[in-house]
Parts: sequence; structure tokens; C-alpha cells
Amino acid sequence: MYEKVFKRIIDLLIGLLAFPFFLVCYVIIGAAIKLDDGGPIFFAGERLGKNLKKYKMYKFRSMIVNAPDVRNKDGSTFNSSGDSRLTRVGRIIRKLSIDEVPQILNVITGTMSVIGPRPSPIGNAHIYSQEYKKKFNVRPGITGYTQAYYRNGASLDEKQKWDLYYVENISFLMDIKVFFKTIATVFKREGLYTNQTSGKEANM
Repeated sequence: MYEKVFKRIIDLLIGLLAFPFFLVCYVIIGAAIKLDDGGPIFFAGERLGKNLKKYKMYKFRSMIVNAPDVRNKDGSTFNSSGDSRLTRVGRIIRKLSIDEVPQILNVITGTMSVIGPRPSPIGNAHIYSQEYKKKFNVRPGITGYTQAYYRNGASLDEKQKWDLYYVENISFLMDIKVFFKTIATVFKREGLYTNQTSGKEANM
């Protein structure tokens, strides 16, 4: 009952309450991005959502315009403090996790939830096991169990393990714990990057 009914109601309420915060960020961060390189404020990347449906996930753009899609060998997104694709403003908003704020729009429109497994990039569905595809029974989240407790410090196998753990144990209490743990993790700036190498060492 919680996952099918009340979770969506809570998401919508939080999304609407957080919308003014998004607008403030849009004015300040948007101006900084424009002054930095004149490119678009938003990045809208295609992701796999609930029931494996494609949708566009919004973020404040933190990379140069038309940045190449760089992946690790396991198909996960390359993420490093030394990534040469990051703009000056992008490095700051990444460290503060402010780049994720526009996903409030995704929550309001129903393509995402506040709490849930993080969205999967397009092109990886063929490597997912049938067991792992249970992840797509729920909406992806702005944050989730894996991000709250491990952020980007977990391996792909560990991320998949904890994504399934969340899906199989989803509850109001679980979401409360993940929400407050996320706040603590962001403030401590733990596990910010998957890779600790420069962008030049990534697999293009």
C-alpha cells in the first residue's frame, strides 16, 4: 500500500514544497553557468525508469557542452574530481550535489521519486540479470539506499545488491532512514567520486 499509493503522494508533496528552492537555485546556479561558458543551464540525459521506460533526467549542467559519454569497463558512468569535462562551476556544484536539484521536476512529473534506486543509463539493459531487473519495479530516486550509505564508493556489484535490497524491503521507515542518512553523507562529502583518476584515463 505504501509503495503503490502513499509514496507517490509524499513525493508530490515534497516536490511541490521543494519547488521554490529549485527556483532559487535556478536563478543563482543558472546565472553562474551562463557566465561560465554561455552554454545551456540544464543537462537532460536519457535514463531508464520504472518498467524500463526511457525518460529525461534533469540536472544543472556541470560539464562542457557536448561532452563525450565516458563509461567504465563495467558500463557505469565515469565520475572523477579530475574529469577534464567538468566546467569551473560544474566542479563546485558536483561537490555540493547541487547539480541534482532539478530532479525535483522529475519527482513532480512522476518519472522519479525522492527515494529510490538511482536511475540507470541507457544502453546497459542488456547486461542486467533478470533478478536485477526487479529494480525497475519502482521509480528511480534522487537519492537511494546505495547513495545514502555508500554514495559513489561502492562497486557495481555492491550497488546492484543494495538496489535490490531496497526494492525488496521498501517501506516508509526505510525511506525516512535513507533521507536523513543522505543529508549526513552530503554534508560529510563522503564517496563523492567513483573514479580517482583523471578524465584522460577513462575508457572513451
